[in-house]
Amino acid sequence: MKNFFITTKTASRWAALGVLVGLLPACAGYSTAYPPAPVAAATPDYNYIVGPGDTLNIIVWRNPELSLSVPVRPDGKVSTPLVDELVAQGKTSVEIARDVEKALSKLVRDPVVTIIVTSFVGPYSEQIRVIGEAAKPQSLPYKQKMTVLDVMIAVGGLTDFADGNGASITRASEGDKRYSVRLKDLIKRGDISANVEMKPGDILIIPQGWF
Repeated sequence: MKNFFITTKTASRWAALGVLVGLLPACAGYSTAYPPAPVAAATPDYNYIVGPGDTLNIIVWRNPELSLSVPVRPDGKVSTPLVDELVAQGKTSVEIARDVEKALSKLVRDPVVTIIVTSFVGPYSEQIRVIGEAAKPQSLPYKQKMTVLDVMIAVGGLTDFADGNGASITRASEGDKRYSVRLKDLIKRGDISANVEMKPGDILIIPQGWF
């Protein structure tokens, strides 16, 4: 009976030790559930896509009275003096310029149009979203070669309760695949090897730490 008691007690201790060992990665702030995010992610052929809230400077060559700066409305459209409504959302500046030329050609001879984007918000599908234990969780317009360090500077860093090394990126462009990122190592320890590039539509999730 005594041997059974000792065996049971010993087994309980081993079980408790096993639980503690299992918690160590989480307490240490490391996420092992997802593969590390690739360092390089930007594509060289990326073109900025216009979204609601952007401002477009429309220049019509030799027609200054038709040249103006207009905001992209919440419905994704713009209006000019001779074009009542034109869809701008989801298009590049070059595509919008060709659309304006086509609309103006009914009233203006051989119009030549240039579109310059002067303020950037971008479509929701391409914005970078930061949620969880960031100082200022928010959505950010994607910029070519944007890194997770750029994102963290924009959101004011981590809160005191953040599990920085337990953070992850959900990548919409890859079917919502999850990657782990080491924000604590990057921000608190200056480990530049933990800096990785973002892609349009990424969601950066920063969980709360155990303590």
